[in-house]
Amino acid sequence: MSQTYIPEGYKSPLTLYETQKAIEQTRRFFQEKLSQSLHLMRVSAPLFVTRESGLNDDLNGVERAVGFDIPETGGEAQVVHSLAKWKRMALKKYDIHTGKGLYTDMNAIRRDETLDNLHSVYVDQWDWEKAIEEADRTEAYLRDTVQRIVDAICDTKAQVNAQFPALRRTFSRAISFITTQELEDLYPDLTPKQRENAYVKTHPTTFLMQIGGVLRSGQKHDGRAPDYDDWQLNGDILIYNDVLDCAFEVSSMGIRVSPESLDRQLTLAGCDARRDLPFHKALLAGELPLSIGGGIGQSRLCMLLLEKAHIGEVQVSVWDADTLRICAENGIEIL
Repeated sequence: MSQTYIPEGYKSPLTLYETQKAIEQTRRFFQEKLSQSLHLMRVSAPLFVTRESGLNDDLNGVERAVGFDIPETGGEAQVVHSLAKWKRMALKKYDIHTGKGLYTDMNAIRRDETLDNLHSVYVDQWDWEKAIEEADRTEAYLRDTVQRIVDAICDTKAQVNAQFPALRRTFSRAISFITTQELEDLYPDLTPKQRENAYVKTHPTTFLMQIGGVLRSGQKHDGRAPDYDDWQLNGDILIYNDVLDCAFEVSSMGIRVSPESLDRQLTLAGCDARRDLPFHKALLAGELPLSIGGGIGQSRLCMLLLEKAHIGEVQVSVWDADTLRICAENGIEIL
């Protein structure tokens, strides 16, 4: 059953032709601003990795990776869910020093995704990673990096609006920082998603911090794999989307686990078996650089900046028949 929501009176401000032009401009503007602000160089990245490498992102631990055999190697590969672990190894391989980093296009297939206005089986994002020092593993450094990303988003929106006058919305550069525990304390009777919507409606640019651990209620706000973000130094960038009247996640990011926090989080998550995988062995031994990184949705950002109601308006994917029918009946043009 389709979970597509049609905002009352919605009409795309751009034609299909203008949309294609605007997608190209948005992607180009933003990656230029992101790379300049965070001192990142563009690199090539894998579409798939071997199962035994342990490099694939486990997301919430329940999503099934798309896998296939490779007869010539005698092994099996998996389409990446994200490049969270691969990027950290790439920092070392490419000899990228402290204060500089890398970014790349990441394309994924998430076969178990629930299809709605914001979610698709196809995922595209800018994955980025930056080498840091031990002294940078602080909330202050995290907050500064978040501000730089939000500024890049706002700068890109201003440029796109200037090129396409039908686009008129703007976003706040002033960020409200709040932890998941503080959010639960504010709205104890709401679900995590309802809490986000309630808070971001009055704090239109928010960074929700400390995702992955168990809250005082005994529940998690959301799942996070134990082996890339430090659960005390991570978060999501949420921007109020007034087209859909909801909190809109643009980026999941954070300071990455140190050997000590990886050791702790593997045990808390019941994932001690991962200690024998190549990536985890190297990290626990202190052989990988300390880093901060994240993913920024490309179609998500285009959808937000181009004031679209459905992610299918800015990317080509596969949709169920009900979604296609509902969108067609309401004048939403799915690519």
